[in-house]
Amino acid sequence: MTTERLEEDTVAVTIEDGIAWVSFNRPEKRNCMSPKLNRQMMRVLDDLEFRDDVGVLVLTGEGTAWSAGMDLKEYFRENEAKGLGAVRNAQRESYGWWRRLRWYQKPTIAMVNGWCFGGGYGPLFACDLAFAAEEAQFGLSEINWGILPGGGASKVIAELVSFRRAMYHAMMGENIDGKTAAEWGLVNEALPLSALKERVTEVAKVLLGKNPVALKATKDAIRRVREMTYDNAEDFLVRAQEAANSFDNEGRKEGIRQFIDEKSYKPGLGAYDKNR
Repeated sequence: MTTERLEEDTVAVTIEDGIAWVSFNRPEKRNCMSPKLNRQMMRVLDDLEFRDDVGVLVLTGEGTAWSAGMDLKEYFRENEAKGLGAVRNAQRESYGWWRRLRWYQKPTIAMVNGWCFGGGYGPLFACDLAFAAEEAQFGLSEINWGILPGGGASKVIAELVSFRRAMYHAMMGENIDGKTAAEWGLVNEALPLSALKERVTEVAKVLLGKNPVALKATKDAIRRVREMTYDNAEDFLVRAQEAANSFDNEGRKEGIRQFIDEKSYKPGLGAYDKNR
């Protein structure tokens, strides 16, 4: 019989060289998201967001899964038995940290090491970048047990892949592997599991070398303009650039100085030295 984890143990955190490795930590349940895990994840995000020793957050899973979605027993059956109020509260707790992750202060990377199902598509989309093991399995299995892909999952698949692929994926309930997920656009890249962490670390280190104010502004800009007309996006980006410059104009000036005056780097080939 599996011993139920304490709430604070449902998420594991390790900080190394500016990277926060945050893991779903219910491997015995394929890292299904329970109300306890959802509450703890919000606490973890709160703690890490403005820490000086964290520049990038990587979200992954302990064991053989990333997240197999929502815990059918705890999230669905037990909350439904308590009534609509309990259901809505559980939804707020889960959707709340996904929303928080979408607009997080630091760059975020999903490192999908195994199963990614249903509700797992919420935090997958919330992360800025995503890398998967070729062996990973992705699926919207909701149709197989008689519901629609809710919790944002239908929105995620419609946003990230073509219309026909989204329809097939959601209606058939068939799994795809990491290679196919990369071909479809669910993730940036797929690699052998043995090479996954090394690649994610490499990407994280590149992000750590960028101007953090510019990174946050860029993250927000890409997400916002996808829902705008071109004219509205153009106007928004002008204002966003002005706001970023007013917040960290010295960083911008330093980048221009190193390029124009020192000729010490080329913007098309890398970032300026933000530590000078």
